[in-house]
Amino acid sequence: MSEQNTLNRNELEAKIIAKAWQDELFKQELLNNPKAVFSQETGYSIPEEVEIQVVEESPTTLYMVLPAKPAIVDEKEISQEQLETVAGGTISEAFTLIKTAWSGVEGCFE
Repeated sequence: MSEQNTLNRNELEAKIIAKAWQDELFKQELLNNPKAVFSQETGYSIPEEVEIQVVEESPTTLYMVLPAKPAIVDEKEISQEQLETVAGGTISEAFTLIKTAWSGVEGCFE
């Protein structure tokens, strides 16, 4: 397994940001086709129903991501293992957990 596949989400994003700051062509590809770039950088095929949007901040415009609220399938709490997967797992584990948690939410991946 390559280094990219073992990075957690924050580490992967930091790596991609650093590369975009250093390479203008990479940055343009990231802005124009983020799904392909994430797939290339992780070595994983991103599921078709998962959309990735990349926006570039400016000195006067900041963006905040408000994650979608997962549907509560039952009254069970999230397990410690699931929580650790999201908080520090690999990007592949995060995609799998997100897809599973949100698969029943109408419009979540639209």
